[in-house]
Amino acid sequence: MQKRLLQINPVLRRNTSTGRIVQEIGELAMAHGWESYIAYSRGRDGMMPCQSQTIPVGGKADVAWHGLMTRLFDRHGLASEQATRELVERMEDLQPDVIHLHNIHGYFLHYPTLFRYLAGIKTPVVWTIHDCWAYTGHCYYYSFAGCQKWRTGCGKCPQRRLFPASWWKDRSAQNFKDKARAFTSLPKERLTVVPVSEWMKGEMLQSFMADSRFKVIHNGINLSVFLPYADDEVRYKYHIYQEHVLLAVASIWCREKGWDDLMRLAAMLRKNEVLVMVGVTEEQRRMLPKNVIGICRTDNVDELAQLYSLAEVFLNPTWQDNYPTVNLEAIACGTPVVTYHTGGSVEAVTPHTGKVVEQGDVEAMLEAARTIVKRGKHFYRTACRDYAMKHFDKDERYIDYLCLYDRLLKGKSVHQKNPGA
Repeated sequence: MQKRLLQINPVLRRNTSTGRIVQEIGELAMAHGWESYIAYSRGRDGMMPCQSQTIPVGGKADVAWHGLMTRLFDRHGLASEQATRELVERMEDLQPDVIHLHNIHGYFLHYPTLFRYLAGIKTPVVWTIHDCWAYTGHCYYYSFAGCQKWRTGCGKCPQRRLFPASWWKDRSAQNFKDKARAFTSLPKERLTVVPVSEWMKGEMLQSFMADSRFKVIHNGINLSVFLPYADDEVRYKYHIYQEHVLLAVASIWCREKGWDDLMRLAAMLRKNEVLVMVGVTEEQRRMLPKNVIGICRTDNVDELAQLYSLAEVFLNPTWQDNYPTVNLEAIACGTPVVTYHTGGSVEAVTPHTGKVVEQGDVEAMLEAARTIVKRGKHFYRTACRDYAMKHFDKDERYIDYLCLYDRLLKGKSVHQKNPGA
C-alpha cells in the first residue's frame, strides 16, 4: 500500500516560493512511490494546476471574512472555522501517513481547530517554518522594527498596522498566548519543526517553541533553470547599455527589503554603472531615478536567470529575511551576492560567492560590489556555480524531507543537537 503525504499551504502558485516548494516536494514524493495531496486556499488561488491531488480549502467569501477579522480585530489565523472543520473531515477520511505543514497563516485556517485535531491523532507532523509568524503575537518578521517582545510575550505591537495589518485592535498579547498553547500541544515526538535556516532555528530556540524537535532543511532551487547564460538578449530588451550592471530582485519592494537603501545607492553610482531592480510596481517604476532600470515582477524564470547572469553583482539589502531564494538563484547563475548581515541571508554567502556588510551601510555595500567588479566576475562564476551545485539542488534538498518522513514512520530520532547536523 502506498504511503500518503498531505501538505498544507495557502498557495500553490509556482511564482511564489512556498507554492513552488510544496509542488516540488509532492512531485518528488510521487516519484518515490508516495501518494501526494496538497490542501490550499481556494479563495486565494482558485483551482490551480498541480500534479499532486489537491484539497481546496474555503472560498473567496471565507478569505474575505478572515481578512476582515484580521484588519479589525487582529485575529489572523482565528477565523475560517467551518473551512478548517471541513479540512479536518477530509484529513480523517484520507488518513495520511505524514502531515506536512508549511504556512498555516494566509487567511484560510483556524489554527486552534487544526492543532486540536493534530494533537489527538498519532500521525507524524512536519512543520516547515518559512517566516516568524508561528512564534510572534502578530508579525512575520521583527528585525527591521528591532522588537524582541516575542521572546517573553507580545503586546503594544509596534508593527500592528503592518502585514497582516490590524487597523483597530491590538490583540498581539493574546495571540502570543493562543499560539503558544496551540503550537506546543503536540507530543514532542510527533512534531518535527523544520526551520529553513540556521538563523531561524537559533531564534526559535529562544521562543516558546524552544523545546521542539528541530531539523534544519534549506530550500533548494531548479539548477537546470537557474544557470549561467552566455547571451545578452535581456541587455537589448531592457536597453541596459552601461558597462557594469548591479541587480536587485524582490517579490515586493518596500523599506524592509531595502528600497530606501537602493535609492541612496543609486545616487552614488558612476556613469558606467547601472542598477536594475526586478519586482517593482508600475508606480514604483515611475519614481525611479534615471540610472535605475525598473522591471515589473516577471513569471518568466528563463528571463530572470538571464538577468542574474548579465549582472556582475547581485545586491540584497534586506533588513529581515529567513533564507532568501534570490541569493541562491543569483549564485546558481554564477553571480556573486552582496547582502546585509541579516537573518539567514548570509548563509549562502561565502568568500567565494560574495560579501556581507552591516545593515544600513550603503557605502560598504557599493564598495563591496565595486571590489567584485574590479576583480572580475570570471573570478567568481565557476566557484558560485560549483557551490550552487553542491548545496542548492532542489531534488537533494527535498529528498531530505523524504528521508525525514521515513525516519519518523520508523520512530527514529531526528533531533539536531548541533547547527548543521
